[in-house]
Amino acid sequence: MFLRLFTDLRAAKVPVTLREYLTLLEGVDADLAEHRVDEFYYLARATLVKDERHLDRFDKVFAQVFKGMETLQQAIEQAGIPEEWLRKLAEKFLTDEEKAQIDALGWDTLWETLKQRLEEQKGRHQGGSKWIGTAGTSPYGAYGYNPEGIRIGQDRNRNFRAVKVWDKRDFKDFDDTRELGVRNLRVALRRLRRFARTGAAEELDLDNTISETAKHGYLDVRLRPERHNAVKVLLFLDVGGSMDWHVELAEELFSAARAEFKHFEHFYFHNCPYERVWKENRRRHEQQIPTWEVLRTYPADYRLVFVGDASMSPYEIAMPGGSVEHWNEEAGQVWMERLVGKFPKSVWLNPVQQHLWSYTQSIRQIGGLMGGRMFPLTLDGLDGAMKLLAR
Repeated sequence: MFLRLFTDLRAAKVPVTLREYLTLLEGVDADLAEHRVDEFYYLARATLVKDERHLDRFDKVFAQVFKGMETLQQAIEQAGIPEEWLRKLAEKFLTDEEKAQIDALGWDTLWETLKQRLEEQKGRHQGGSKWIGTAGTSPYGAYGYNPEGIRIGQDRNRNFRAVKVWDKRDFKDFDDTRELGVRNLRVALRRLRRFARTGAAEELDLDNTISETAKHGYLDVRLRPERHNAVKVLLFLDVGGSMDWHVELAEELFSAARAEFKHFEHFYFHNCPYERVWKENRRRHEQQIPTWEVLRTYPADYRLVFVGDASMSPYEIAMPGGSVEHWNEEAGQVWMERLVGKFPKSVWLNPVQQHLWSYTQSIRQIGGLMGGRMFPLTLDGLDGAMKLLAR
């Protein structure tokens, strides 16, 4: 608190020197302030203020720093170790060699062991490799490390190794008004165009008007429907988790697609599509849409575009119950096969650099389910994807 007084006075243009600050601390050590804030005020003013022109500034800064305090002990207590620092002490950080020595239990054993731990454990546990707790190598808990674990009670990713998250998570919708790279993306999306005139006749047909006027000998105004891109697009957007690193690029694509296609619908999913998707992330727990409804509602002439990094636990794709957030009755690959089967003109756009794809098993799995129709989310990759969808 004393240091904050010194820095805040300097910020308020009160000419306080380090020598004067040290003199103030010597006065406190000598008990000249008698441990009371009122007495400390007079000691600090006498020590730090050299010109009466700065008294008002000193009073304002002092009142702000020591607001509501009566004793110097309260000031010292408030200057204790920040809570965030204490929380960091509970996190476990291992070297790569130490991580390699920890074995994964495997999917079936992981769940059976969790059931046993829930029945046996009676209290909080920190450290260690067995119980549900913090800062250990157990597969269950928070702020530790395990190559395949169930994350319980942790606010964010640390090692990206959890195969299940036992916490409610909230995501944000992508912004569809981004303009930074939208223009270039829209140019790439224009390869996917098939114009048709549909709807009410509201646009002047100049050539036909001239022809009919000349034919009839009087002004005969002819109208026609406006010309629109008739291609229909379903956009499935992965959101949250490791996709947080690619939000800006995904938002630019979302904005460009919304502006370019008249027949356009979007849905969100997390990591891999399952039995439900959603339209708004802030309501995703209350207003979900069955994936079967999407399959029944939209005809097969829609182009299906997935956007996601496809970086997840392989269990999320291959296993029932593998979803990191909920218990899915059917594996993610089953729903991928249904979607790709219903919409044969489909592609997956991946924001991860293409030369890194071979290092991630789940990217290889999704690429296989897409029949090789995975493209990098770059202008060249988007150009190639649109050429394929336009066939």
